[in-house]
Amino acid sequence: MRRIESRSEQETYQAGRQLGQFAKPGEIYCLNGDLGVGKTVFTKGFAEGIGIQEPVNSPTFTIIQQYEEGRLPLYHFDVYRISDIDEMEEIGYEDYFFGDGVCLIEWANLIEEIIPDYAVWITIEKDLEYGFEYRRITVE
Repeated sequence: MRRIESRSEQETYQAGRQLGQFAKPGEIYCLNGDLGVGKTVFTKGFAEGIGIQEPVNSPTFTIIQQYEEGRLPLYHFDVYRISDIDEMEEIGYEDYFFGDGVCLIEWANLIEEIIPDYAVWITIEKDLEYGFEYRRITVE
């Protein structure tokens, strides 16, 4: 387990970027945290770490967004609106999870039963005791 302390949005972005630089094909990153905690900021940094230059937005309504122009394809999931695990079957999640790209899944705890054991779990938490911008990022 690794803990990263972020004291700004930029530091959260850089934490994602650093992790993205070391990402390998077939890896799955599960990103959890409350609304507004910085999951999308982290994801934007992660995408830059892979070499993706185009704008990255959370695919809240489309469930998945694909980015192909980095050194690896990035499959960015936001499963916040998934109400039934069958919806993941319908979008063919296995093609992404077991493909040649990297998956980053926001709200992964909502689909935990289909996440492979080897996935990396990242939790971003606020702690107002340390200030409004403070984030604790745990990578397991």
